Amino acid sequence: APLLYPYGLDQRDHKNPKLDDGSSKKVSLAVPFTFYGKEYQSLYVNNNGVISFDTRVNQYTPDPFPLADGRPFVAPYWADVNNVLGGDVFYRETTDPTLLAQITENINQYFPEIPFTATWAFVATWDHVAYYGSTTNKGNTFQATLTTDTKTSFIILNYWDIQWTTGAASDGDPETGLGGTPAHAGFNSGDETNFYNIPGSQTEAIINITKTSNVNVPGRWVFQVDDFKVTGVPTEVPKVADANNCWL
Repeated sequence: APLLYPYGLDQRDHKNPKLDDGSSKKVSLAVPFTFYGKEYQSLYVNNNGVISFDTRVNQYTPDPFPLADGRPFVAPYWADVNNVLGGDVFYRETTDPTLLAQITENINQYFPEIPFTATWAFVATWDHVAYYGSTTNKGNTFQATLTTDTKTSFIILNYWDIQWTTGAASDGDPETGLGGTPAHAGFNSGDETNFYNIPGSQTEAIINITKTSNVNVPGRWVFQVDDFKVTGVPTEVPKVADANNCWL
């Protein structure tokens, strides 16, 4: 089965403007989404790899979680995207029966003890997006899917192709997209206490997030987020290949 759920204009996705550090307009949700015990009725899809609930996130260099400023958001891959240089950011709210059936099947497989039938989903996809200051055609493709049955909420993070970790304004190398302050992947509740960092975040190892998982599907991380729970997380930080492609 393909890792990414269907996306793009043929899925009636909206597309973010070509704007460095830009975001979607405020998206009002047809169904409230519960994140860390709080219901949200709207969100923003930010170009820099973040879905935020209260306010846009234009910040391009990631900070460690928990954030002190109370911004609740999920960071599939928080880094300095520049979609002017390449790539697109898509999103849609959906009740498409085929997609909901696929999501339901996946959640039931990963969390067999939790009765769940998806009734709503929100799919955001960063498609081959470039990094700020890039002198290459490197692009990252990843996706975040929010889903609920109105009581229980899950977020599915899919990492299809990750070729860079850092924009030039975050001290990354313009030719490699590596170094500096690498991307952050995780969840910030907004209460300054509760958070979760996917292993390898803000280290060079985040380049290998396509190989890691908490549900035994390389490149996929899935979390129950209404009352945030961490399940099946590997304790080892992903390894990094050196210049000779030897694993360190």
